Amino acid sequence: MREALRYLNNAKEILKSVPVEDNTYTDIKPVREAFATAYLAILEAINEYLIKKGLMKKELPKSVDAYRKALQKYLVVRDGKVLREFEKLYDALHIAGYYRGLIYDVEAVKAYMRATKEFIGKID
Repeated sequence: MREALRYLNNAKEILKSVPVEDNTYTDIKPVREAFATAYLAILEAINEYLIKKGLMKKELPKSVDAYRKALQKYLVVRDGKVLREFEKLYDALHIAGYYRGLIYDVEAVKAYMRATKEFIGKID
């Protein structure tokens, strides 16, 4: 999961440069970028797991629906909570955090970064 953690560390580095006022990030653009990078960390973790399971790079999922199917096929058997966690993080990181830019509270952002790291740990 080295590559996935590298992405997550990049997301955290992005956040270090964002100005904070009253526990709120005041520049939303880099926060959105950090969320996008954290979401990519999750996809990288899943990709690495699937490659360990024998999939070739060209067989890796190419859409969120394909990732859901891959999780159901390869991971739900081991841990039924993985798909639910993926859905929560997809909604928070990709949709609310990156796409819509709705999460900018410092503690909330940190909590999602921790949740991303926990998810990567579960996949490993």
